[in-house]
Amino acid sequence: MAGSATNVPVPARERAWLVPLLCLLAGGALLGLSTNLAKLAGEAQLPPLAFLCWSIVGAALILMVVAALRRDLPPINARTLEYYAVSALVGVAGSNLIFFAAIPHVGASFIALIISLPPLLTYVGALAWRIERFQMSRAAGVVVALAGAGVLAARKFSAPDADGFWILLALVGPILLAIGNLYRTLRWPEGVSADALAPGMLLAAAVMLVGAGFLPGLSLAVPVDRSLPLVLITVQAVAFAGMFLLLFMLQKTGGPVLLSLLGSVGALVGVPVAIFLQGEAPPEGLFVGAALITAGIALLTLGKAKSE
Repeated sequence: MAGSATNVPVPARERAWLVPLLCLLAGGALLGLSTNLAKLAGEAQLPPLAFLCWSIVGAALILMVVAALRRDLPPINARTLEYYAVSALVGVAGSNLIFFAAIPHVGASFIALIISLPPLLTYVGALAWRIERFQMSRAAGVVVALAGAGVLAARKFSAPDADGFWILLALVGPILLAIGNLYRTLRWPEGVSADALAPGMLLAAAVMLVGAGFLPGLSLAVPVDRSLPLVLITVQAVAFAGMFLLLFMLQKTGGPVLLSLLGSVGALVGVPVAIFLQGEAPPEGLFVGAALITAGIALLTLGKAKSE
């Protein structure tokens, strides 16, 4: 009996790191796809705000249907409304609007790469708020992944055709993402599932983006004289729905630091798609940067498995 009792927790321990890892890989792949869809939307004359807004609306509706079928609708109270609003502002509406608007100026491959920057900020914040305990291998993984992204960003700044304003504005996006990673963990409403929180956050983001459409110089109009814009919005909505649901699952099972690596995985997916399928020139330092990012993901994942 004693021997069988000691063997029981082994599968559970394996799932403890396997589930977050699978969420990380799948969510990161959808994130990499998302940045490339935004580039295609720009080429199809879709305004960044319109593309982001209606894609978020579609994703919110998809997740609301899933939540209704599971009888796990987003709860409405002062605590959850605050959670939806802040999470939507920093993690969805603000950060993604910056990224989508910057893509025509700096390229989808660069945006896919800088989305890998939040881990260091998230890890430092997680240590400060005692969400994470210091672990050498995980700290090394964050530093290595950040170094890889830093190499790529530095090369982008040194390019002769670099647009400094849009590069700097784009770099604000990862800061917002890091804040969102920490906030969602620190303020997660007790007893509420990821299935319920994800659609609540997206609905809040949709309201913000629709409101932004009434500001001067911004538009929510979608060209309807051809099918491509509607197809892109539909595909992006499905990608967003899967990505944000996986994001909340990863937040709950892996914590904010592992969650912040979504961008690193997104870079490994998004950059090759931008280069080989959309014809963008490979960023200088791509292979060194990608190798460092991959090594950082491995160190953080192994550190998580070890701590479990």
